[in-house]
Amino acid sequence: MGRLQRFGLIGAPSAQLVAQRAARLQRHSGLALAVFLPLHFWLLAQSLKGSGALDYALAWTRPAPVRLAEVVLVSALAFHVAGGIRLMLIEFFACHEFQKNLFVISCGFATAAGLLFALNDF
Repeated sequence: MGRLQRFGLIGAPSAQLVAQRAARLQRHSGLALAVFLPLHFWLLAQSLKGSGALDYALAWTRPAPVRLAEVVLVSALAFHVAGGIRLMLIEFFACHEFQKNLFVISCGFATAAGLLFALNDF
């Protein structure tokens, strides 16, 4: 087995490689959400201080890079949810043979959610 094939760069990846990639993406999306949540709660707390404080905080979210980051975060959230459902299906219903299909469905769901959010946002 060549180096490219071993790392899944050519040929069909094995179920184990797909599971490793899915677990890695699940961790990364969880970390992204863990970083985002305190910022989100801070923004929500600004509404308790009055409309002026909320308007000032919301002005920070208007630049294009921040809006792009929001699209990435929505995609990460969608992947995290779909990945969690994938894990529950594997654990509770022993769907190990559908590992690749469930991963592709999770990625497709995350991409669709991100694109829909981007189309609505921009």
